[in-house]
Amino acid sequence: MTNFYQEVEKFIKQETGGSRHLERTVFWLKKLCPEADEALLISAISHDAERIYRAKDYDKVSGQAKGYQSEEHLSHHQETGAKIMADFLKAKGANEDLIAKVVHLISKHEVGGDDEQNLLKDADSLSFLENNIDIFLGEQIKKMGKAKVLAKFTWMFERITSPVAKDLARPYFEDAIRRLNNQ
Repeated sequence: MTNFYQEVEKFIKQETGGSRHLERTVFWLKKLCPEADEALLISAISHDAERIYRAKDYDKVSGQAKGYQSEEHLSHHQETGAKIMADFLKAKGANEDLIAKVVHLISKHEVGGDDEQNLLKDADSLSFLENNIDIFLGEQIKKMGKAKVLAKFTWMFERITSPVAKDLARPYFEDAIRRLNNQ
């Protein structure tokens, strides 16, 4: 394995100040696929790179009918993140095969597609349900409302493809729903 993963991890930590969600996405990816290659690991730590450069007023999307699950939002998030990482890897001298695979993975990490894209999506959902519930029960519920937060939690759980990942995610999901219902 080359050192591109370490370069990407350093970049992501510098730009985000550290993200438990991204770190735990790597953790869950390794749990689901111990033989994950460098492109998968890079994609896991950087799949949300679009958020680094997101316009400050972008939260207006949460008020839209489908909020963060809108096709427009998901497409923009995935494609922009993939481009950011392609540009970063190219500047660091990565080969075209690695860059193409990272782009392929990040460009579908929300909706899935092939087995590896689904694996990344499942690890992302696991990490979201493990780490991001407090954010949505706090600041996001004020912006989105309870119904949209419920829709987000449900979507994150139901999009999981792997039965193993679904079993791992179920306790987090059930706890999130219980906490939301108690608000």
